[in-house]
Amino acid sequence: MNYLKKLVMAMFCLIFPLLTIAQEHPGIMLTKKNIGAIRKGVETYPILKKSYKKVKTEADKALLEPINVPTPKDAGGGATHEQHKKNYNTMLNCGIAYQISGDKKYAVYVENMLLKYAADYSKWPLHPKRKENHQGGKIFWQSLNDFVWQVYTIQGYDMVYDAISPKNRAAINAGLFEPMLKFFTVDCKETFDKIHNHGTWDIAAVGMTGYVLNKPEYVEMAIKGSSKDGKTGYLAQIDQLFSPDGYYTEGPYYQRYALLPFIIFAKTINNFQPELKIFEYRNQLLAKAINTSLQLTYTDGTFFPFNDAVKGKTYETPELVYGVNISYADIKPSAELLSIAERQAEVIISDAGLKVAADIQAGKAKPFSYVSQLIKDGASGKEGGLGILRSGNNEDQQALLLKATSQGMGHGHFDRLNILYYDNGVEVFPDYGSARFINIESKKGGDYLPENKSWAKQTIAHNTLVVDQTSNYKANPKTAQDSYPEVLYFKVDKDLQVMSAIERNAYPDVQMIRTSALLKVAELTKPLIIDVFQVLSGKSHQYDLPFWYKGHIVDASVKINAFKGQLKPLGEKNGYEHIWLNADMPIENKTGYVTILNNKRFYTTHFTTDNAVNLKMLMLGANDPDMSLIESKAFMLSSSGSANQTFFNIVETHGKTNPVSETTTGAASKITELKILNSNKDQVTVSFKVKGKPYSYQINYNNKENFIKLN
Repeated sequence: MNYLKKLVMAMFCLIFPLLTIAQEHPGIMLTKKNIGAIRKGVETYPILKKSYKKVKTEADKALLEPINVPTPKDAGGGATHEQHKKNYNTMLNCGIAYQISGDKKYAVYVENMLLKYAADYSKWPLHPKRKENHQGGKIFWQSLNDFVWQVYTIQGYDMVYDAISPKNRAAINAGLFEPMLKFFTVDCKETFDKIHNHGTWDIAAVGMTGYVLNKPEYVEMAIKGSSKDGKTGYLAQIDQLFSPDGYYTEGPYYQRYALLPFIIFAKTINNFQPELKIFEYRNQLLAKAINTSLQLTYTDGTFFPFNDAVKGKTYETPELVYGVNISYADIKPSAELLSIAERQAEVIISDAGLKVAADIQAGKAKPFSYVSQLIKDGASGKEGGLGILRSGNNEDQQALLLKATSQGMGHGHFDRLNILYYDNGVEVFPDYGSARFINIESKKGGDYLPENKSWAKQTIAHNTLVVDQTSNYKANPKTAQDSYPEVLYFKVDKDLQVMSAIERNAYPDVQMIRTSALLKVAELTKPLIIDVFQVLSGKSHQYDLPFWYKGHIVDASVKINAFKGQLKPLGEKNGYEHIWLNADMPIENKTGYVTILNNKRFYTTHFTTDNAVNLKMLMLGANDPDMSLIESKAFMLSSSGSANQTFFNIVETHGKTNPVSETTTGAASKITELKILNSNKDQVTVSFKVKGKPYSYQINYNNKENFIKLN
């Protein structure tokens, strides 16, 4: 990697003087040499035709309306915010429509809109509703949105560049793009040099604009940072924000978002300077990042929503349309990407989109393969990782995640050793994601809600252990960023898939080890989840292990006596203040079960511990005056007064109901007699029975060759 980085940097130093030659337009996504082929392609290939029709329809609709460039005043989701977003999409759509149709009316519309922006831009101060603790923009409430605006707008400008008179181009450049470049690199210098997705968007906007306007000094700054020394800038962003597996440290939701500036700027570099071979950088890391993004979804296309994620986002998002198209056409033409493009049901009107559309039409697509894998975190791949264990086909797949990644910078949650479970097309043990109603202005302008800090980021909001009702690292992101879990073991065999990870620093004098597995046994059709959570400490603590679930409790080993009077919060801080305690029952013999019905299927969680434990029934919603928290329910295993504690859990997926025929089969679990045979710092041995057949399961923490022994 270091050699490649030095090579690319050296080549850039040699090539930059050559950029003073005339540039060809368009030259970013849709290039001049391929316009004829794309014009033919929109008549030949159904997915390209459909995609162009959508673009042209939006462009035609825009032409019926007067140009509207309002003075910025509203926060996210407000009228002016949404109008400026609409404008950059309109300029790109009209630019594409001009190139494909040849009708100059589209170019004139873009020209007139840009002239209006050029006349007004310098008059605008920083946005009046700029976000607290964020660099304010001029067009939007945060500079990030200004960068995004420019990434899209410069593509539209590139499309119509040759149709605009030199005089008007000069006015647009002098009144809009040149002041923007100054604002992005000087006023927003801290963001420009920041290793963060905001910095990535800034860099891409500056670099792409530098290429289109033939300003090599700005391209060099974008590549190597404001000081042009390579310590910041585009290559440094790739080096520091992605692991060797292509995992983006802030998590799937932000990986999806950050990928667009990475991939589209790479495409720009490749088109203007193909000799730099930017797509080969770090062993084709950008292609890995796109594939990893797809692997970070469930089979319905939704991203796993850990860290600050808005739930419901799928790989049909525009960022992944760009990513899939460019990865297939310019980096690594995997036939599986074509099946994703088919699911996305659109392509970008570009050189890459043409290639994808042609190969789909040629029948080259193959189903995308979701695989069990360990995705390592950290620039060197040594800062923990995410284990994804999968079983079953894409129509009915179990997916178990064990999250042992690093903090994930400011968008990370305090959820070390958190698990998520999906099955039968739905969440079973979900992650809350972020507390945010994006672009809903009435909900704090679409920004993160106060409950994002008081609830969503707190450890209790996740399916992992909480010590003494306090979040990991006392919910201090700077402290959490300094350390990370260690992956002890990961292996995938035919019948046993397992990951084990240790967290040593989340709580003082507390060591947590979680080993989670999918185990296929002959007696059952669906693999079992085997989950062993061991806690070791020199002092006594309260240990809470919640399982946030979707569905309805239909059975339990103890009679649930829900409180009939006034409910009370579970605690006073660290997220506990948002939880209603519905029931609290001691568990006899330290073992029991809870059965949930979800999407016509049963999920029974059996549990046993080596110390006394209470079963608590929880519901989210306390201390929520604005009614912002989303309905969530959990059952929780809670113990107090022990230093060492082992939680042994088995989740059986079984049976079904049919509300049409009013039939139920397989509602009773087949798992019995969970036991913890021994538990110490070196080894845990547990046993259980399936339909009466005994199994033993041993974890040997210090023996990587025989880490798991199953009998």
